[in-house]
Amino acid sequence: MSAAAAGDRPWLDDAAGRLVRPFAVSDGRTRPSIALDLMSQVMATGVTPLAYLGPEHGQALDLCRAPLPVAEVAAHLKLPAVVTKVLLSDLVDCGALTTRPPAYQHHPTDRALLEAVLDGLRRQL
Repeated sequence: MSAAAAGDRPWLDDAAGRLVRPFAVSDGRTRPSIALDLMSQVMATGVTPLAYLGPEHGQALDLCRAPLPVAEVAAHLKLPAVVTKVLLSDLVDCGALTTRPPAYQHHPTDRALLEAVLDGLRRQL
């Protein structure tokens, strides 16, 4: 079993993986306090949280020095998106993070976008 210094990384086992279940990280909460899309951008504000939130909160805050989408934060933390959203909403609630809608928004059924994708695929064949 390998473990990093306290607060640096979650406890890991080479064979079993993460020893702390993801929902233990969010204290069993499954709903963030704010609405976050997977493509929502999150960025640190420079405000230090007054209360200790947990090592994963600190890792998320470090990742968000530059704007990152929620999905990318989840991938770096190796946590499910819903757990990551709860952690990020905690940081937004205490003023340590700010959010903004995705930089590029298109409706998934936008005909022009779908035609452009189809044209690109045809050129590749």
